[in-house]
Amino acid sequence: MKSMRTPLGRVHGLGSAKAGTEAFWHQRLTAIANIPLIIAGVVIVISLVGRNHAAAVQILGSPVIAIVMLLFILSVTYHMRIGMQVIIEDYVHEEKSKLALIVLNTFYAIGIALASAFAILKLAFGV
Repeated sequence: MKSMRTPLGRVHGLGSAKAGTEAFWHQRLTAIANIPLIIAGVVIVISLVGRNHAAAVQILGSPVIAIVMLLFILSVTYHMRIGMQVIIEDYVHEEKSKLALIVLNTFYAIGIALASAFAILKLAFGV
């Protein structure tokens, strides 16, 4: 039976994996969010230059700075994970290797985010 739909109508809404635009938009949104967060992170790091340990702990432990740094960490690591996953999907052709690398990439990003967030929270709560 021949379909009455046009070729465009048959493929409308279907990407290569039917979900490709989600990662594209997440990458773009995190890139936009990273602009002010990276600027804030650089300003914070520059403000720490020449200070002793106690002053650095006090600055990084303040609630506003801790929140900015946590947002920075989460946004950058999520952006990093998406970017590396796209590279893996584009350039690794063996399916088993691709899956293993995507899993390792996700665990790496989660590990970096958790370790960094733990350090900031430890300073913020003074534990």
